[in-house]
Amino acid sequence: MIRTVVIGAAGRMGRRLVANILESDTLELAGAVEYAESPFLGQDAGAVAGCGNAGVAITADLAGALKGADAVINFATAGVVESTRLAAENGCSAVVGTTALTAADKAEFAKLAESGARIVAAYNMSVGVNLLFKLVKEAATILGPDYDVEITEMHHNQKKDAPSGTAVRLAEVVCEAWDWDYDKDVRHGREGLVGARTKHEIGMHSLRGGDVVGDHTVMFAINGERIELTHKASSRDTFVKGALRAVEFLAKAKPGLYDMQDVLGLK
Repeated sequence: MIRTVVIGAAGRMGRRLVANILESDTLELAGAVEYAESPFLGQDAGAVAGCGNAGVAITADLAGALKGADAVINFATAGVVESTRLAAENGCSAVVGTTALTAADKAEFAKLAESGARIVAAYNMSVGVNLLFKLVKEAATILGPDYDVEITEMHHNQKKDAPSGTAVRLAEVVCEAWDWDYDKDVRHGREGLVGARTKHEIGMHSLRGGDVVGDHTVMFAINGERIELTHKASSRDTFVKGALRAVEFLAKAKPGLYDMQDVLGLK
């Protein structure tokens, strides 16, 4: 059994991680961590997740939770690099599903991997979304930049970042296929008399409302036809199950920085 610590255990994603780990045949819940002011500190992680007592109390002491653990799963937004570094120092692999990672965060992960850490960091842990990344790459390569590309994403009304990390990655995939530059060639929304759409841009549009888990569509359009590739998530468990597969992957992997394409053998 892979003894696994969940960071952000009382959040929406954390609760589903706890529940799925408790049902797993390969992972065991070794710790549950929340921020220092969380009202859930001291409560049983399983009870908070709605699946009965697990015998693991939620704590703010990550260092203590890591003792005797094998892996960490982190979907939290704060202190991601620090917690990943602490996991590596304690010999634990780390699965990071935080969507708002910066270039500096990724650079720090790469340094940790060079020093022997085992890390999976991905914009999206869903198996289906990672298949979407591959399909978008193939479509962009085959169709070419004569096609206009527009990306739309919709999430629940509590999501703080926009566009989503997944939408960013989808645009990056197209840019990589066409040798374009994300910072220069992605256009975020349109308003006013902006003129005709140029041939050298990728449109990016973020929608927020209700309890939508996550919808993403990449549209390739040209005079006479339109191709749309869409993924819709109806449950957070789709991301959770991917994260658990990443933990199992790292248990056998060499030190390095990986993504879900590596985990799923899609490269």
